[in-house]
Amino acid sequence: MTLQTFTIQSVQAFCYRYPLSTPVVTSFGKMLDRPAVFVRVEDTDGNAGWGEVWSNFPSTGAEHRTRLVNEVLAPSTCGRTVGAPHEIFEALTQGTSVLALQSGEPGPFAQAIAGIDLAIWDLYARRRKQPLWRMLGGNSKTIRAYASGINPTGSRQTAEAAFKRGHRALKLKVGFEPATDRANLVALRDLVGDGVLAVDANQGWSLARALEMAPYLREFDLAWLEEPIRADRPWREWQQLRENIGIPLAAGENIASRAGFEHVLGDDVLRVVQPDIAKWGGLTMCLGVARDILAAGKTFCPHYLGGGIGLLASAHLLAGIGGAGLLEVDSNDNVLRDRLCGPLVNVTDGTVTLSEDPGLGSEPDLSFIERYRTA
Repeated sequence: MTLQTFTIQSVQAFCYRYPLSTPVVTSFGKMLDRPAVFVRVEDTDGNAGWGEVWSNFPSTGAEHRTRLVNEVLAPSTCGRTVGAPHEIFEALTQGTSVLALQSGEPGPFAQAIAGIDLAIWDLYARRRKQPLWRMLGGNSKTIRAYASGINPTGSRQTAEAAFKRGHRALKLKVGFEPATDRANLVALRDLVGDGVLAVDANQGWSLARALEMAPYLREFDLAWLEEPIRADRPWREWQQLRENIGIPLAAGENIASRAGFEHVLGDDVLRVVQPDIAKWGGLTMCLGVARDILAAGKTFCPHYLGGGIGLLASAHLLAGIGGAGLLEVDSNDNVLRDRLCGPLVNVTDGTVTLSEDPGLGSEPDLSFIERYRTA
C-alpha cells in the first residue's frame, strides 16, 4: 500500500452545544446556543483526520446530523480503500442520492458528507506530512480575516472587543429597523475608519426593500452587501440589484451545487462569492469552486460560522488558493471555536497565520469541551 493509499477503519461524529449568554441574532431568527458536529476519521495505520458538519439550523439539527454520520454514512465508509480524498465524497454522494431524495433531506446529507470529506483531506495531508494549505497549492500561510456575527444590539461594544483581539475588518448584521441599522453603521464606520466594513442582511429583504435601503447604505463605503434578498429569488431580481444598488453584492453560503456556482460565476452580479465548505461540497468540491471564483475575477471569501475545526479548514482553503479574500471569524463567544481553531485564535493586525504542521496543523483535544457534549 502506497503512502497515498489508505483504508478507513472508523468514522465517528461528536455533537456539542455551547450555551450563549447573548443569542446570535439574524433577520430570520436567533441562536440560543452554538452547536458543533465534529468528525474524526481514522485509517488502519492509526492516522486520524478531523472535519466539521454545518449544523446551525434548525435548532435540533446538530444531533440529527450526528446520527446521519454515525448510523448511515460511517458504515458505508469504513473498510473503503482510498487513493485520493475525492473518492469518498463521490462514493457517499452517489450512494446516498436516492435516500436523500426519498427522505427529502438533501441538505443534511450534503452537510454530513462535507464533514467527512474535510476529515479525509486532513488525514490525507497528515499522511503526506504536509500542511493542508501547502498541499492545496498555497504559497503563504498568512491570510486576512474579518470579525463577523456582529448583532444589532451592542454592536459598537462587540466591534471594539474584536479590535482589541486584533481584527481590523468588520461585518455587521442588518435587516432590522432602519434606524437601528443606520446607527450601528455610523458607529462601526467611525471605529474601522477607511478600512473594511461589510454588512449581511441574511436574506431579510424583498427586492423593493433592498432598493429602498440602498441610498442609506451607499454612504458607508461598504466592501459588500451580503444576501440582501433570498438566495433562491429569480436571478433577474439579483441582476436588478446589481444594476441599481451601487454596492458590491455577496452570496454563496446557500448555493449547494456546482451548477449553481457556475451560474453565478457566469454573470457579473456577485463580486464576492462565499461557499461554505462544511455546508456543501467539503474541500473536494469547494477547492475547484474557489479556483473558479478567482478565475472569474471575483473575490473568494469562505463563509463560516461554526466551530473551530471547520474554521481551520476554511482558513487552509483560503491560504491554499490565494487571492485577496478574507477569512470570516465569528466575533461571538464560542469555546467550541476557540479551543479547536489552533493558531486562528491569534489575530494580529487583521491577519491570522497557519502552522507548518501536517494537515490542519492542530490536534483537537475534546476533553476541554466534554461538558458540552450532547451526542
